[in-house]
Amino acid sequence: MPELPEVETTVRGLDPVLRGQRLALVEPRRPDLRRPIPPDLRQRMTGATVTGLSRRAKYGLIHTDRGDTLIFHLGMSGRWRLEPDEIGAHDHLLVETASGRRLSLNDPRRFGSLDLVRTDSLAAFPPFAKLGPEPLGPDFTASYLAAAFAGRSGPVKSLLLDQHVVAGLGNIYVCEALHQARIAPGTAGRRIRAARLERLVSAVREIIAAAIDAGGSSLRDYAQPDGELGYFFKRWRAYGREGESCGCGGPIRRRVDGGRSTFYCPRCQR
Repeated sequence: MPELPEVETTVRGLDPVLRGQRLALVEPRRPDLRRPIPPDLRQRMTGATVTGLSRRAKYGLIHTDRGDTLIFHLGMSGRWRLEPDEIGAHDHLLVETASGRRLSLNDPRRFGSLDLVRTDSLAAFPPFAKLGPEPLGPDFTASYLAAAFAGRSGPVKSLLLDQHVVAGLGNIYVCEALHQARIAPGTAGRRIRAARLERLVSAVREIIAAAIDAGGSSLRDYAQPDGELGYFFKRWRAYGREGESCGCGGPIRRRVDGGRSTFYCPRCQR
């Protein structure tokens, strides 16, 4: 599933194509993805001018001068295609700008979503209402994590994946951040002291920023809007490296937690 860096990369790739452009055509090609597509999406978006793009957690946002924001989620296999040569069965939304640019939202598994929300009501959009702070934002601090983890015996990996605690973190980058911070993924949140939380916050910020700079990690169907693949996977130190040697000399191991693979080093992650 595309995680925060992949969505941020997607938004940055769409920005120069859509910002300031009038949308000559916005055409859903099916009534639903993971959930129904707003039936009035074509009417409300066609003719609108894009005023900006942004991201919240793992959602991309396209803002317009009509006071509407189109919210997209890429699900398991979604990606935007720029200037597609052909429109295929899995291209579920077509967008054409008045300047002649063409885009499609492609989602073979249809686990993504499209929503249309009034911009001044974004904070009340149900998936956003209880999200935690952004990991690159000013509210994500060691003191915040200390309060969020207080009294919680759940493993730190599960807590970081909880979108109510931190918005947008996913399995790959949590594994990488815990490895860099040298914290065992099964450590109870309440047991992590201030100095280690400072280290964890720094690791999360560094890993996410580096992944964005690298265009994300291309797994299975994900690619950037221009078709380029992200290459952060080449810098993974733990994720996907079961049986290989950690930088400390210990072995990278894999286990399954809640149906997800956890990669870690039992020697340096305590």
